[in-house]
This record gives sequence, C-alpha cells and structure tokens, in this order.
Amino acid sequence: MGTLTTGSLADGALTSSTWVKSSLSYANGNCVEVSDLPGGAVGVRNSRDREGPVLHFTPDEWHAFIGGVHKGEFDDFGRTRM
Repeated sequence: MGTLTTGSLADGALTSSTWVKSSLSYANGNCVEVSDLPGGAVGVRNSRDREGPVLHFTPDEWHAFIGGVHKGEFDDFGRTRM
C-alpha cells in the first residue's frame, strides 16, 4: 500500500520532479498529478495543493493500479447507486 508524505515540498527532492496532469482533467482543477520520484517511486498529489501531501507508490503498486484501471475494475466508483 502507498505511503503518505505530508508537509511542505518546497525544500524537498520532490520539487525537482516533473508532474503530469491528465489531458482529460476538468477545467475546474479537480484532478491529480503523477510523477516519477527519486528512488523509483511514483507520486500522486492534488493539483490544487502542490505543496500538500503526496502519496508514494512502489512501481509494483502503481502497475497493479494501472492494470486494474485497464481491466475496468474501478468503473463503478463515483457513480450514484440507487
């Protein structure tokens, strides 16, 4: 399971990372950014809080998540259930 880093990133190694936001993100800024981090981890953060917490995932954790996305395992999340 991923780990969480909190606090300001201004003086950390994460500031030199390149963060990518999906081209499918909404104009209102409700999205996340992803980055390769030093040491091989993958970071995920809120694009509206760039100095806030960052979730760190190992490459295996990240690939398992992306595999689930490709298989449609998360397609029902966020839908209204009646």
